[in-house]
Amino acid sequence: MVAQLELHDEDLALWVMLLAEVLNAETLAVLSAEHPQVRYAHGFLFQQLVEGARPVGEIAANLAVTSQAVSKMVRELEALGYVERVADRGDARVRRVGLTERGRAVIQAGRDGRARINAELSRALGAERVEEAAKTLRDALEARGAMSAVRSRRVRSAHDLSGRRR
Repeated sequence: MVAQLELHDEDLALWVMLLAEVLNAETLAVLSAEHPQVRYAHGFLFQQLVEGARPVGEIAANLAVTSQAVSKMVRELEALGYVERVADRGDARVRRVGLTERGRAVIQAGRDGRARINAELSRALGAERVEEAAKTLRDALEARGAMSAVRSRRVRSAHDLSGRRR
């Protein structure tokens, strides 16, 4: 939640939160042209599947939500054609959730949208300033102890998958 009576130039946390809201909205707008059913929360599940299919329980543990919440989203995304459940090669009792071709396409659309936004920012601000800002934000994530979560794709929303605030 971003509530502020005055904007202060030195309030990095506020500016980052505001920018994140703007950039998330822009990225979702790009995605909605091709994938109108995709919501912000879906991105957290998609990120869990980028490197391959995973069991629901593993996804839930990585996102610190219940298996029921993940299963609900998987059913929704499965009905939309973005994910599929496949049998585990080592244990037929285990079902893994994996991306379909449509799921890989939505991830690529998100990457393409971010690349376009980054290019627009580079033109508006200059490539050097954008690169320095990105480095500063990576360093800030490191300072907050969050880079291991970023690297392992375990960053989760301030809202859980059911939309409730944490």
